[in-house]
Amino acid sequence: MKERVLLGMSGGVDSSVSAILLQNQGYEVVGITMNLHNENDDDFSSDAKKVCNKLGIEHFTCDYREYFNEKVIDNFVCQYKNCKTPNPCIECNKYLKFGAMYEKAKELNCEYIATGHYAITEFDGRYNKVVLKKSKSEKKDQSYVLYSINPKILEKILLPLGNFKTKEEIRQIAKENGLEVANKPDSEDICFIPDNDYVKFLEEKQNFNSKPGNIVNKEGKILGKHSGLYKHTIGQRKGLGISNPVPLYVVGFNIEKNELIVGEEKELYTNEVVLKNFNNLLGIEIDNLRVKAKIRYAAKEADATIHLDNGMIKVVFDETQRAVTPGQSLVAYIDDVVLGGGIIA
Repeated sequence: MKERVLLGMSGGVDSSVSAILLQNQGYEVVGITMNLHNENDDDFSSDAKKVCNKLGIEHFTCDYREYFNEKVIDNFVCQYKNCKTPNPCIECNKYLKFGAMYEKAKELNCEYIATGHYAITEFDGRYNKVVLKKSKSEKKDQSYVLYSINPKILEKILLPLGNFKTKEEIRQIAKENGLEVANKPDSEDICFIPDNDYVKFLEEKQNFNSKPGNIVNKEGKILGKHSGLYKHTIGQRKGLGISNPVPLYVVGFNIEKNELIVGEEKELYTNEVVLKNFNNLLGIEIDNLRVKAKIRYAAKEADATIHLDNGMIKVVFDETQRAVTPGQSLVAYIDDVVLGGGIIA
C-alpha cells in the first residue's frame, strides 16, 4: 500500500511538478489548495484542480482565510504599527503551510506533507535526525523562510524540488508531462498585497492614518517632516524629502515622540543582533556556537557566533552588517544545514 502525502498546491509550476515527482517516487499524492485571502484564490484552486485531474490526484480546497488573517495579516499590521518590518511568508509557513496543513494531513490519513519549496529535508548522521538543508540551487534556495517550522514534524515533510538547480528544469518536466502551467510566471509579491504596495494596503485595508512628525538626527536636531512612521524602514534613503551635505538614511524610530531618526551610512552598521522567538531546529546546544548567518532573505551569509546572554540570544558577527532591521529574521546555518533562527528584536 502506497504512503499518502498531502501536497500544498497553488496552481503554479513548482507545486504541480512536485506532484509528478512524488508520484514517480511511489507516493499516493493528495492535493490541497489553501484559500488564504480573497485575491486570486479561485484562480489558484482552478489551476491546481486541473493539474490534479490530469495526474489522477484527489484534490481538496480548504478555507483558511480566518486563520490566515489572525496569524499572518494581523501580525503584519501589528509589526508595522510598532515600526518593525515583518516577513509574512515566514509566519505563513509556520502556521499555515506547515501547521494547519499538517493537521489536515492527519485528518486525511496522510503520513507526510509536501510543498514546492526549494529546500531539502533528509536524515543526517551528524545529528542522527532528519534536518532541513539548503537547496542545491543557491539562487532558488528557500530554506531561510522555513526556519520557523516545528522541528517535531521535519521527518514528516517532503520537499521534492530541493535537488534541482534551475527553474528551467522544473518547467521542462511540466512541459514533458503536458501541464498547462509549464510557462506560468512566478509570483514575486506578498500574496495578499498583489501590487507590492504595502503602504497602500495598510492605509486602504487596515485604516492606517498618516500621522506627521519630525525627522531628526541622533542628537535630536529637526531636519524635516515625515508623513507616517509606517512608510519607512531601516536603511531607507529615498523619499525622505530632506537635503544634507552627505546622504542620510533611516537608522531608527522613536515611537513615543513619533520621530523618524536618520543618520549617515556608517550608523547603519552593527555586529551584534539580539533575537527573540528563536526556533532551534537541530535541538543542539547553541551557546558559543560558530555559524553562518544571514539577516534577511537576500543577504549573504556571514561568519558569526551565537551567545546566550542573561536569557537573551545574541548573535555577534565577525564583520559588521548593514541595516539590521527589527522584525526581519536572522537565520543561522552549520554548513548546509539550517540550525534555526529568530526575529530580530
